[in-house]
Amino acid sequence: MIKKPKLSVVVAFFNMRREAKRTLYSLCCNYQQNIHLDDYEVLVIDSGSTEPLDSDWVESLQSNFRYYFVSCEHPSPCKAMNFGISQSQAELVACAIDGARILSPNILSLMLRAQQLFPTPLIYTLAMHLGEKLQNLAVEEGYDQDVEDNLLNTIDWQRDGYQLFTISALAGSSERGYTGYLTESNFFAVNNKMLAAIGGFDERFISPGGGFVNLDVFAQLLGAPGVDPVLLLGEATFHQFHGGVATNVPMARHPGELFLDEYASIRGKQFAYVEREPYVFGKFSEVTRRLLWV
Repeated sequence: MIKKPKLSVVVAFFNMRREAKRTLYSLCCNYQQNIHLDDYEVLVIDSGSTEPLDSDWVESLQSNFRYYFVSCEHPSPCKAMNFGISQSQAELVACAIDGARILSPNILSLMLRAQQLFPTPLIYTLAMHLGEKLQNLAVEEGYDQDVEDNLLNTIDWQRDGYQLFTISALAGSSERGYTGYLTESNFFAVNNKMLAAIGGFDERFISPGGGFVNLDVFAQLLGAPGVDPVLLLGEATFHQFHGGVATNVPMARHPGELFLDEYASIRGKQFAYVEREPYVFGKFSEVTRRLLWV
């Protein structure tokens, strides 16, 4: 009898062959700490890529990896995310709408431990950008994939993923570090019934990257009755430069206003962040302690 996983990870990619190599490595057991192969599964969803990942390569990385290609009518990952969630086997589902993000080494194990401690947890992480500053600012100074490759080669992150904190800056959604409210999380886990209760990722969000859909989902989950917000201390995701429509353009060209207009047309109201005091769970290392007070 095949053992049912305790955690399902759903991660969406769009034309990210370069970035997927690092992201998927960071989801493997030889990188993630304190977790076993049969504890989790990884559902790799190609969201209408014109240059899709190689399915045989993905599934050769680890026996609990599954690959799917989802045809999409719009440049939005919502359909792909919902498909991945529908294929998940675990009660606890972790969502990564942007597959360009490398994980720190104890995210998965801490999510499973937090699930045991809280009755209805929403477990989430801080977001970082590779590079010395927000990538929307760094791109104006020549930051690109080549610069980032050279930067990553300066550390042995594959052996010690916490070194990624030494070459990264806080994302705008996490600008106050571990003591501030997050406007969204780029890697969060919640019971699949809670995702179903809010309708998953609303496929009316058709903007590139899904527009504000990830913020929409996060706000709905934070505001759900009885939910226990749990922020993982000492952990984060690290955004790789991939030409993202929102993360990798100068601030003057950021599509935020268009995203807000789309949100208002769908929800019939202006977007508002939900502020909830989270429980904090995890531990600091020397390189993450500086993010306690920002």
